[in-house]
Amino acid sequence: MKKAIFVDRDGTIIIEPPITEQVDSLELLEFVPGAISGLRAMTGLGYELVLASNQDGLGTASFPEKDFRAPHEKMLRTLEGEDVIFDDQLIDRSFADEGKCTRKPGVGMFGKYLAGDYDLASSFVIGDRDTDRQLAENLGAGFISIDPSDPKGSWRRAAEMVRSSVRCSSLSRTTSETDISVRVDLDGRGQSVVDTGLKFFDHMLDQLVHHGGISLELSCKGDLEVDEHHTMEDVGIALGSALLEALGDKRGVERYGFVLPMDECRAMCLLDFGGRSELVWDVEFTREYVGDVPTEMFRHFFKSLSDSLRCNLYIQARGENNHHLAESVFKAFARALRQAVRRDVFSYALPSSKGVL
Repeated sequence: MKKAIFVDRDGTIIIEPPITEQVDSLELLEFVPGAISGLRAMTGLGYELVLASNQDGLGTASFPEKDFRAPHEKMLRTLEGEDVIFDDQLIDRSFADEGKCTRKPGVGMFGKYLAGDYDLASSFVIGDRDTDRQLAENLGAGFISIDPSDPKGSWRRAAEMVRSSVRCSSLSRTTSETDISVRVDLDGRGQSVVDTGLKFFDHMLDQLVHHGGISLELSCKGDLEVDEHHTMEDVGIALGSALLEALGDKRGVERYGFVLPMDECRAMCLLDFGGRSELVWDVEFTREYVGDVPTEMFRHFFKSLSDSLRCNLYIQARGENNHHLAESVFKAFARALRQAVRRDVFSYALPSSKGVL
């Protein structure tokens, strides 16, 4: 389904004059600090960008059309120069005392977006007034407030909220050996529940939540009556695929990531989201099992994950206690993941001299 960002104009994108409350000349056109960079940060994320504004009495003698058009079109041209282009413009011309349903927070001019083609629960309204908040409630969309006392900070937080909202992925993978569902959010919102049927494996995957800063819902029903192989292999494939999808185009991410000590163990995980798969594994276990997991399967899990995530992984660990050794590996990977997925929402550079990852 489609998604949209509905953006108020006066007080949100451009400064609203305190007395007339009308931007009716080029001299009065002034952008809200942070608005241009904030809107620019929201482009290319799969959202339609929609301007939604009340313009009291537009087209009447008190607010002639030509007085509105000159600064409005100058605003649009300025934004277009920063690659911010509105897919639609919804402008209500009525006065408040007319009580028309087309006037925000009414949804009369939003019929196209209420017809069922848009995922409004995953859409946003951005504005500076309570009417914008009420509009978001009426549409069933999220609301992002632009605080007039801190507009630049508000726009930065708005960009972070919108950009982080797309760093999620959900998928299911079913074979004759396993049935897996996984949902991951790289920015750590939402609950985290892991159930693979292997308690020690669950404990290890929980480290990705606590030390990776992500949220993870993962369930697997596997043929454990055969052995643990298919469960751990397929979880690696499914989790890697979900992480890859959540990364999106990888613009602005750190890409690389971590060395970690734990009790008598030390573990190193080098990670690169370079688009190629490789695992170098240098971990020596002295026991066949830790808990209910064969130690030989840890390497296979990370191999499956690196293949589906299309990343390079170099993992090295040494230690005496095999429980600590396994845990240090997962914690090091989690920390490397946390570092590598970190993103500057105002950076659009792809971390590659090739121009593609």
